[in-house]
Amino acid sequence: MRVVIAGGSGFIGTRLCRILVDAGHTPFILTRSAGRAAGSLPPGVSAIGWDGRTGQGWAQFLDQDTALVNLAGENIAAGRWTPERKQRILESRVFAGQAMADAVARAQFRPRVLVQASAVGFYGPRGPEPLDESAPSGTGFLAEVCRAWEASSRAVEQAGVRRCVIRTGVVLGPGGALARMLPAFRFFLGGPLGSGEQFLSWIHLDDEVQVIRFLLENQACSGAYNCCAPNPADSRTFARTLGLVLGRPALLSAPAPALRLLLGEMAQEVLLSGQNVRPARLMEEGYRFLHPDLEGALRAALHLPEAA
Repeated sequence: MRVVIAGGSGFIGTRLCRILVDAGHTPFILTRSAGRAAGSLPPGVSAIGWDGRTGQGWAQFLDQDTALVNLAGENIAAGRWTPERKQRILESRVFAGQAMADAVARAQFRPRVLVQASAVGFYGPRGPEPLDESAPSGTGFLAEVCRAWEASSRAVEQAGVRRCVIRTGVVLGPGGALARMLPAFRFFLGGPLGSGEQFLSWIHLDDEVQVIRFLLENQACSGAYNCCAPNPADSRTFARTLGLVLGRPALLSAPAPALRLLLGEMAQEVLLSGQNVRPARLMEEGYRFLHPDLEGALRAALHLPEAA
Protein backbone atom coordinates (compact mmCIF):
# COMPACT_ATOMS: atom_id res chain seq x y z
CA MET A 1 0.00 0.00 0.00
CA ARG A 2 1.18 3.51 -0.79
CA VAL A 3 1.06 5.73 2.33
CA VAL A 4 1.21 9.50 1.85
CA ILE A 5 2.28 11.24 5.08
CA ALA A 6 2.10 14.88 6.11
CA GLY A 7 4.61 15.45 8.89
CA GLY A 8 6.57 12.41 7.78
CA SER A 9 9.98 13.88 8.58
CA GLY A 10 9.17 14.60 12.23
CA PHE A 11 9.72 12.66 15.45
CA ILE A 12 6.78 10.28 14.89
CA GLY A 13 6.77 10.36 11.09
CA THR A 14 10.38 9.24 10.73
CA ARG A 15 9.78 6.12 12.83
CA LEU A 16 6.47 5.49 11.07
CA CYS A 17 8.17 5.46 7.67
CA ARG A 18 10.65 2.88 8.92
CA ILE A 19 8.02 0.44 10.20
CA LEU A 20 5.89 0.90 7.08
CA VAL A 21 8.83 -0.01 4.84
CA ASP A 22 9.54 -3.05 7.01
CA ALA A 23 5.88 -4.08 6.66
CA GLY A 24 6.04 -3.91 2.86
CA HIS A 25 4.30 -0.56 2.37
CA THR A 26 5.63 2.40 0.35
CA PRO A 27 5.75 5.71 2.28
CA PHE A 28 5.71 9.10 0.56
CA ILE A 29 6.49 12.22 2.61
CA LEU A 30 4.72 15.46 1.74
CA THR A 31 7.24 18.31 1.82
CA ARG A 32 7.55 21.86 0.57
CA SER A 33 11.10 21.04 -0.64
CA ALA A 34 10.78 17.70 -2.42
CA GLY A 35 14.04 18.16 -4.32
CA ARG A 36 16.14 18.78 -1.21
CA ALA A 37 14.39 16.11 0.83
CA ALA A 38 14.87 13.39 -1.77
CA GLY A 39 18.60 13.10 -1.12
CA SER A 40 18.23 12.58 2.63
CA LEU A 41 15.41 10.06 2.79
CA PRO A 42 15.98 6.49 3.97
CA PRO A 43 15.67 3.59 1.52
CA GLY A 44 12.11 2.90 0.43
CA VAL A 45 10.81 6.42 1.24
CA SER A 46 10.05 9.04 -1.41
CA ALA A 47 9.10 12.73 -1.32
CA ILE A 48 6.15 14.55 -2.91
CA GLY A 49 5.88 18.32 -3.10
CA TRP A 50 2.92 20.17 -1.59
CA ASP A 51 2.04 23.68 -0.43
CA GLY A 52 0.71 22.63 3.00
CA ARG A 53 -2.77 24.01 2.28
CA THR A 54 -4.24 22.24 -0.74
CA GLY A 55 -4.10 19.03 -2.75
CA GLN A 56 -2.65 20.82 -5.76
CA GLY A 57 0.26 18.91 -7.28
CA TRP A 58 -0.15 15.70 -5.28
CA ALA A 59 -3.82 14.66 -5.47
CA GLN A 60 -3.01 12.66 -8.60
CA PHE A 61 -0.95 10.25 -6.46
CA LEU A 62 -4.10 9.02 -4.71
CA ASP A 63 -5.85 5.84 -5.74
CA GLN A 64 -7.67 2.87 -4.20
CA ASP A 65 -4.38 1.44 -2.92
CA THR A 66 -3.34 4.66 -1.14
CA ALA A 67 -3.65 5.69 2.50
CA LEU A 68 -3.21 9.16 4.01
CA VAL A 69 -1.63 10.00 7.37
CA ASN A 70 -1.76 13.56 8.67
CA LEU A 71 0.75 14.23 11.47
CA ALA A 72 1.54 17.84 10.55
CA GLY A 73 1.49 20.57 13.19
CA GLU A 74 3.79 23.03 14.98
CA ASN A 75 5.21 21.91 18.34
CA ILE A 76 2.94 23.11 21.16
CA ALA A 77 5.55 22.88 23.94
CA ALA A 78 8.53 24.70 22.42
CA GLY A 79 8.06 27.91 24.41
CA ARG A 80 5.70 30.60 25.65
CA TRP A 81 2.43 30.98 23.76
CA THR A 82 2.35 34.44 22.22
CA PRO A 83 -0.77 35.36 20.21
CA GLU A 84 1.25 34.88 17.02
CA ARG A 85 2.49 31.46 18.10
CA LYS A 86 -0.97 30.30 19.09
CA GLN A 87 -2.17 31.28 15.64
CA ARG A 88 0.64 29.27 14.02
CA ILE A 89 -0.14 26.24 16.20
CA LEU A 90 -3.77 26.34 15.12
CA GLU A 91 -3.23 27.12 11.45
CA SER A 92 -0.46 24.55 10.94
CA ARG A 93 -2.93 21.84 11.96
CA VAL A 94 -6.07 23.14 10.30
CA PHE A 95 -4.40 23.92 6.96
CA ALA A 96 -2.84 20.45 6.76
CA GLY A 97 -6.18 18.77 7.48
CA GLN A 98 -7.91 20.91 4.89
CA ALA A 99 -5.21 19.92 2.38
CA MET A 100 -6.06 16.25 3.01
CA ALA A 101 -9.74 16.93 2.30
CA ASP A 102 -8.91 19.01 -0.77
CA ALA A 103 -6.68 16.26 -2.20
CA VAL A 104 -9.44 13.69 -1.76
CA ALA A 105 -11.90 16.03 -3.51
CA ARG A 106 -9.49 16.51 -6.44
CA ALA A 107 -8.46 12.86 -6.78
CA GLN A 108 -9.87 10.69 -9.54
CA PHE A 109 -9.95 7.72 -7.15
CA ARG A 110 -10.58 7.99 -3.43
CA PRO A 111 -7.91 6.60 -1.05
CA ARG A 112 -8.57 3.75 1.37
CA VAL A 113 -8.23 5.61 4.66
CA LEU A 114 -7.04 8.76 6.41
CA VAL A 115 -5.42 8.60 9.85
CA GLN A 116 -5.78 12.09 11.30
CA ALA A 117 -3.68 13.21 14.27
CA SER A 118 -5.13 14.90 17.33
CA ALA A 119 -4.15 14.92 21.01
CA VAL A 120 -5.47 14.14 24.48
CA GLY A 121 -5.67 17.91 24.93
CA PHE A 122 -9.06 17.45 23.25
CA TYR A 123 -10.45 16.65 26.71
CA GLY A 124 -9.13 19.85 28.31
CA PRO A 125 -7.74 20.11 31.86
CA ARG A 126 -9.25 17.29 33.93
CA GLY A 127 -8.93 15.66 37.33
CA PRO A 128 -8.28 11.98 38.06
CA GLU A 129 -11.47 10.62 36.45
CA PRO A 130 -10.74 8.08 33.66
CA LEU A 131 -11.61 9.32 30.17
CA ASP A 132 -12.45 7.09 27.22
CA GLU A 133 -13.37 8.18 23.70
CA SER A 134 -16.97 8.93 24.72
CA ALA A 135 -15.87 11.75 27.05
CA PRO A 136 -16.77 15.24 25.80
CA SER A 137 -14.23 17.82 24.71
CA GLY A 138 -13.09 20.25 27.39
CA THR A 139 -12.13 23.89 27.73
CA GLY A 140 -8.96 25.84 27.00
CA PHE A 141 -6.77 26.59 24.01
CA LEU A 142 -5.61 23.01 23.42
CA ALA A 143 -9.15 21.66 23.43
CA GLU A 144 -10.13 24.36 20.95
CA VAL A 145 -7.16 23.48 18.72
CA CYS A 146 -7.93 19.75 18.86
CA ARG A 147 -11.59 20.28 17.92
CA ALA A 148 -10.56 22.37 14.91
CA TRP A 149 -7.79 19.89 14.05
CA GLU A 150 -10.16 16.94 14.02
CA ALA A 151 -12.79 18.85 12.06
CA SER A 152 -10.31 20.03 9.42
CA SER A 153 -10.33 16.73 7.49
CA ARG A 154 -13.85 15.55 8.32
CA ALA A 155 -15.03 16.18 4.75
CA VAL A 156 -13.23 13.05 3.55
CA GLU A 157 -15.88 10.96 5.30
CA GLN A 158 -18.55 12.52 3.09
CA ALA A 159 -16.48 11.38 0.11
CA GLY A 160 -16.64 7.80 1.40
CA VAL A 161 -13.13 7.61 2.89
CA ARG A 162 -12.67 5.76 6.16
CA ARG A 163 -11.18 8.12 8.74
CA CYS A 164 -9.50 7.37 12.08
CA VAL A 165 -8.58 10.15 14.53
CA ILE A 166 -5.78 9.46 17.02
CA ARG A 167 -5.81 11.47 20.25
CA THR A 168 -2.19 11.04 21.27
CA GLY A 169 -0.61 11.49 24.70
CA VAL A 170 3.03 12.34 25.45
CA VAL A 171 5.17 10.19 23.15
CA LEU A 172 8.19 8.58 24.83
CA GLY A 173 11.14 7.86 22.60
CA PRO A 174 14.67 9.04 21.74
CA GLY A 175 13.88 12.72 21.31
CA GLY A 176 10.61 14.57 21.76
CA ALA A 177 9.31 15.48 25.22
CA LEU A 178 11.53 12.98 27.02
CA ALA A 179 14.70 14.61 25.69
CA ARG A 180 13.61 17.91 27.25
CA MET A 181 13.09 16.25 30.64
CA LEU A 182 16.42 14.41 30.85
CA PRO A 183 18.91 17.21 31.63
CA ALA A 184 17.21 18.17 34.92
CA PHE A 185 17.11 14.55 36.08
CA ARG A 186 20.67 13.82 35.06
CA PHE A 187 21.86 16.84 37.10
CA PHE A 188 19.86 15.66 40.15
CA LEU A 189 17.26 18.42 39.67
CA GLY A 190 14.32 16.31 38.49
CA GLY A 191 10.95 15.99 40.12
CA PRO A 192 7.22 16.45 39.66
CA LEU A 193 5.69 19.58 38.17
CA GLY A 194 3.54 21.71 40.45
CA SER A 195 1.42 19.62 42.81
CA GLY A 196 2.37 16.40 41.03
CA GLU A 197 -1.26 15.31 41.07
CA GLN A 198 -2.07 16.04 37.42
CA PHE A 199 -2.23 12.97 35.17
CA LEU A 200 0.12 12.42 32.26
CA SER A 201 -1.18 10.11 29.53
CA TRP A 202 1.78 8.70 27.64
CA ILE A 203 2.65 6.23 24.87
CA HIS A 204 5.94 4.74 23.69
CA LEU A 205 7.00 5.78 20.19
CA ASP A 206 6.94 2.15 19.02
CA ASP A 207 3.30 1.83 20.07
CA GLU A 208 2.40 5.18 18.53
CA VAL A 209 3.56 4.10 15.08
CA GLN A 210 2.23 0.55 15.42
CA VAL A 211 -1.19 1.96 16.34
CA ILE A 212 -1.14 4.04 13.14
CA ARG A 213 -0.20 0.96 11.13
CA PHE A 214 -2.93 -1.05 12.91
CA LEU A 215 -5.56 1.55 11.94
CA LEU A 216 -4.30 1.78 8.37
CA GLU A 217 -4.51 -1.98 7.86
CA ASN A 218 -7.78 -2.76 9.68
CA GLN A 219 -10.77 -1.78 7.58
CA ALA A 220 -13.20 -2.17 10.50
CA CYS A 221 -11.54 0.72 12.39
CA SER A 222 -12.94 4.24 12.13
CA GLY A 223 -13.66 7.20 14.38
CA ALA A 224 -11.71 8.51 17.38
CA TYR A 225 -9.10 6.46 19.25
CA ASN A 226 -7.18 7.44 22.38
CA CYS A 227 -3.58 6.77 21.39
CA CYS A 228 -1.98 6.30 24.80
CA ALA A 229 -0.87 3.41 26.98
CA PRO A 230 -3.39 1.75 29.32
CA ASN A 231 -1.52 2.86 32.46
CA PRO A 232 -1.29 6.66 32.70
CA ALA A 233 0.56 8.14 35.69
CA ASP A 234 0.34 11.30 37.71
CA SER A 235 3.26 13.71 37.50
CA ARG A 236 4.71 12.56 40.82
CA THR A 237 4.69 8.89 39.77
CA PHE A 238 6.11 9.73 36.35
CA ALA A 239 8.99 11.70 37.90
CA ARG A 240 9.70 8.99 40.47
CA THR A 241 9.77 6.31 37.75
CA LEU A 242 12.01 8.33 35.45
CA GLY A 243 14.37 8.96 38.37
CA LEU A 244 14.38 5.24 39.14
CA VAL A 245 15.41 4.17 35.63
CA LEU A 246 18.09 6.90 35.52
CA GLY A 247 19.39 6.11 39.01
CA ARG A 248 18.63 9.65 40.17
CA PRO A 249 16.41 11.09 42.91
CA ALA A 250 13.22 12.87 41.85
CA LEU A 251 12.55 15.04 44.85
CA LEU A 252 12.76 18.62 43.57
CA SER A 253 9.34 19.72 42.39
CA ALA A 254 9.04 22.64 39.98
CA PRO A 255 6.78 25.21 41.67
CA ALA A 256 3.64 26.03 39.72
CA PRO A 257 3.99 29.84 40.18
CA ALA A 258 7.51 29.75 38.74
CA LEU A 259 6.37 27.71 35.72
CA ARG A 260 3.46 30.08 35.10
CA LEU A 261 5.78 33.08 35.36
CA LEU A 262 8.26 31.54 32.94
CA LEU A 263 5.88 29.97 30.39
CA GLY A 264 2.48 31.55 31.02
CA GLU A 265 -0.59 29.86 29.56
CA MET A 266 1.47 27.05 28.04
CA ALA A 267 2.66 25.98 31.50
CA GLN A 268 -0.87 25.86 32.86
CA GLU A 269 -2.34 23.80 30.01
CA VAL A 270 0.59 21.54 29.09
CA LEU A 271 2.61 21.09 32.30
CA LEU A 272 0.30 21.75 35.25
CA SER A 273 -2.91 20.21 33.91
CA GLY A 274 -3.56 16.76 32.55
CA GLN A 275 -5.98 14.01 31.63
CA ASN A 276 -6.35 10.41 32.80
CA VAL A 277 -6.99 9.00 29.32
CA ARG A 278 -7.62 5.30 28.58
CA PRO A 279 -7.31 3.60 25.15
CA ALA A 280 -10.67 1.85 25.43
CA ARG A 281 -11.41 1.51 21.71
CA LEU A 282 -7.92 0.30 20.75
CA MET A 283 -8.13 -2.45 23.34
CA GLU A 284 -11.64 -3.38 22.19
CA GLU A 285 -10.34 -3.62 18.60
CA GLY A 286 -7.60 -6.02 19.75
CA TYR A 287 -4.48 -3.85 19.69
CA ARG A 288 -1.81 -5.23 22.05
CA PHE A 289 0.59 -2.68 23.48
CA LEU A 290 4.31 -3.35 23.17
CA HIS A 291 5.06 -1.16 26.20
CA PRO A 292 2.03 -1.05 28.50
CA ASP A 293 3.83 -0.09 31.74
CA LEU A 294 5.72 3.14 32.39
CA GLU A 295 9.01 1.79 33.73
CA GLY A 296 9.42 -0.61 30.80
CA ALA A 297 8.51 2.11 28.32
CA LEU A 298 11.04 4.54 29.79
CA ARG A 299 13.78 1.91 29.78
CA ALA A 300 13.01 1.08 26.14
CA ALA A 301 12.92 4.76 25.16
CA LEU A 302 16.30 5.36 26.80
CA HIS A 303 17.81 2.06 25.59
CA LEU A 304 18.38 0.92 29.17
CA PRO A 305 18.22 -2.73 30.28
CA GLU A 306 15.16 -4.10 32.02
CA ALA A 307 15.25 -4.15 35.80
CA ALA A 308 16.73 -7.32 37.29
